[in-house]
Amino acid sequence: MTVLVTGIGELATLDDTTDGADHTEGLGLLHDAAVVVDEHDEVLWVGPAAEAPAADSRTDLGGRAVVPAFVDSHTHLVFAGDRGPEFAARMTGTAYDGDGIATTVAATRGATDDQLRALIRGRVAEMRAQGTNVVEIKSGYGLTLEGETRAMRLAREVTDEVTFLGGHVVPPEFRSRRDEYVDLVTGPMLAAAGDFARWIDVFCEPHSPHAFTAEEARTILTAGAAAGLGLRVHGNQLGHGPGVQLAVELGAASVDHCTHLSSADVDALAGTAGATVATLLPGVEFSTRSRYPDARALLRAGVSIALATDCNPGTCYSSSMPFVIAVAVREMGLSPAEALRAATVGAAASLRRRDIGRIALGTRPGLTVLDAPSHLHLAYRPGVPLARLLDLTPMR
Repeated sequence: MTVLVTGIGELATLDDTTDGADHTEGLGLLHDAAVVVDEHDEVLWVGPAAEAPAADSRTDLGGRAVVPAFVDSHTHLVFAGDRGPEFAARMTGTAYDGDGIATTVAATRGATDDQLRALIRGRVAEMRAQGTNVVEIKSGYGLTLEGETRAMRLAREVTDEVTFLGGHVVPPEFRSRRDEYVDLVTGPMLAAAGDFARWIDVFCEPHSPHAFTAEEARTILTAGAAAGLGLRVHGNQLGHGPGVQLAVELGAASVDHCTHLSSADVDALAGTAGATVATLLPGVEFSTRSRYPDARALLRAGVSIALATDCNPGTCYSSSMPFVIAVAVREMGLSPAEALRAATVGAAASLRRRDIGRIALGTRPGLTVLDAPSHLHLAYRPGVPLARLLDLTPMR
């Protein structure tokens, strides 16, 4: 079965090989466009609507804009509980240092599989309703062998992009035995991760007593790499630190947060020629009243960037990539086009994938429809529910 999606007023392909497209700002824009996809959501044809081939069925979008579905490359969706009071405290001056994670760990440990499964699926549905098609999901709120294994197993039910984050924080019962907890992460937990996870991550943050030092993070990451997992790093969130340099040294696909960067950090990221992506999480700065990273300076230096929600109960309980795009434009110096690129092809690159994030022959990005004439409205109309993932299933 094939479906012709036509009546697209503006199509942002995000693909620099699209024939006849306007490649200004790297968007690959086509006007009065159409796309043909098959039953596996693979793109079979893209171009002017007047030249579209026949298909088994057809849907007309009435002049709306279409972009590749968003790729949310950093989330923590496997959790139970609520940290609204912590958010309220931060809004009145309490600083964030990572300690609230223990609250979520306790609530998550106390939830049943079915309760967590329902929460995860509800959050994924919320994301899809706002235009996200691919989501990375981390463990990290179990912090026991059973809890981390369960989190990865449940996450794998909804995504292939599962990240083992046993190195989120040191749980309270191991505070005086940190070495033993690192041994647990790199031993039995890591062995279990091989059945579910594609990635390993660690919160490398010496400014938090609950997170991991550079050497602890190195131990966790090198063990993960030896086990065949790709590397990701939480780095440089609360202050200047070793996270970015460690990520670059070890060849991580992404280093996330990047709020506090030195010139040496920026140079190191630029020197990877895009192999290590700086994933920026502006919803966190919004929700913690922290300084925003200078995305404009990163782009000027030649650093590849991505945008993601970091949807989690403590520092950014938002599942909205359109919100992230709007904040990145308003607060981080990005143009609307640059923010859209970071939320699609940039985030796909941070997952080392080329089959998503752009609309081109052979890709399977999913299509996000905007109830607007242009991609500019993602930042121009913040908070308005303009974006939705196009579901073609009923038409097949």
